[in-house]
Amino acid sequence: MALNLLSTAEVKAISFLDSSSSSSSSIHHPKFKGSFSLKRKDVKQTFNGRICCSVQSAQPPPPAWPGRAVAETGAKSWSGPKPISIVGSTGSIGTQTLDIVAENPDKFRVVALAAGSNVTLLADQVKRFKPELVAVRNESLVGELKEALADADYKPHIIPGEEGVIEVARHPDAVSVVTGIVGCAGLKPTVAAIEAGKDIALANKETLIAGGPFVLPLAHKHNVKILPADSEHSAIFQCIQGLPEGALRRIILTASGGAFRDLPVEKLKEVKVADALKHPNWNMGKKITVDSATLFNKGLEVIEAHYLFGAEYDDIEIVIHPQSIIHSMIETQDSSVLAQLGWPDMRLPILYTMSWPERIYCSEITWPRLDLCKLGSLTFKAPDNEKYPSMNLAYAAGRAGGTMTGVLSAANEKAVEMFIDEKISYLDIFKIVELTCDRHRNELVQSPSLEEIVHYDLWARDYAASLQPSFGLNPVAV
Repeated sequence: MALNLLSTAEVKAISFLDSSSSSSSSIHHPKFKGSFSLKRKDVKQTFNGRICCSVQSAQPPPPAWPGRAVAETGAKSWSGPKPISIVGSTGSIGTQTLDIVAENPDKFRVVALAAGSNVTLLADQVKRFKPELVAVRNESLVGELKEALADADYKPHIIPGEEGVIEVARHPDAVSVVTGIVGCAGLKPTVAAIEAGKDIALANKETLIAGGPFVLPLAHKHNVKILPADSEHSAIFQCIQGLPEGALRRIILTASGGAFRDLPVEKLKEVKVADALKHPNWNMGKKITVDSATLFNKGLEVIEAHYLFGAEYDDIEIVIHPQSIIHSMIETQDSSVLAQLGWPDMRLPILYTMSWPERIYCSEITWPRLDLCKLGSLTFKAPDNEKYPSMNLAYAAGRAGGTMTGVLSAANEKAVEMFIDEKISYLDIFKIVELTCDRHRNELVQSPSLEEIVHYDLWARDYAASLQPSFGLNPVAV
């Protein structure tokens, strides 16, 4: 049974609720209106609630790349192929990373692999790439993995559970770690890798969206580089190469617009799960495909761009680009605009993340080159805030900072899961995220510890799941 739908006016006016009168058992807000402003320009942030800080910090966390990227000379510390670990080797990022390794055995070698539960694929990966260490997060499947490797001529050391995933992340021979685990499950291994001095090929959004206030100071402490592996942030990273200090003026994140980019907003209340999973350009998993339809993926990328490059939220903009050829752009102080272009292929940003600051030659057979004449035209349009209220929610959460961004991400992940399971409607995704973020306002921690980040991630999922249909406009928590 779905929650009561938002009206068009309510979707347009969506904002963090004024929670001063709410209780733990019910929420009495016929409309979304509160003191937390959601405009992106010329806005001051205010809260009615108390802001809790575990550690008072006058300064925001330092960005991974403050608007420029300069390669260190003589920084190479290995001989032969670059040794890497992969956390999440059987997922989309992991398998594409291994495709790159297979095509470039003279450039990369795998020293450790960690997977969740797909032991059949993991066993095939072990036989082909011969890592020294392997981890299976699902401890009950270790026996099955050993059985699958019984006839193999090579057998790695196997460590089960989260302990094993952490050991893969901090393997002593690895120079770089590709983090492909989805959600906060990837946060602890990433922290372990940073503490061990490993550079991070970042494909786990929660590392910065939820963990930015903790992870970024840690990365600076250990002189670790966080290299973005998703297409948009890789594009920005490529564009800031060699910029002088202070040259970055604006970040322009491109978005395909997802499955409903051409659908009138009044039709959204009728859409089904199958409709949301029809992405026009990319072949991705269910969760990220729904995020593309709601544009929550782009809102989360705004937050990630802030943490990666230090741009203020007023200087990060979203533009709909249906062809997905320009993966993102930057504007410099003199108003020049630099863009990175390419076919929609996640292997390209993963490759650059692994090889930076080098550029590796790619075969035209497996890596088709971009032909602009064949492409014909590129188009752009401003995103519709009425169709995509996720943008305002993300900007508001980003300005709140601290644990709010992780709560936004976790609530969205749970809401999308509920939508895919057909427990809620499409428009209810926005409503559940809104209500969860509002509920968190009085407990927001500006400078959280790792334990607080994980705690509020779990809390947000539980709270989002507890929201049930009610007779009014809003759900009530049970």
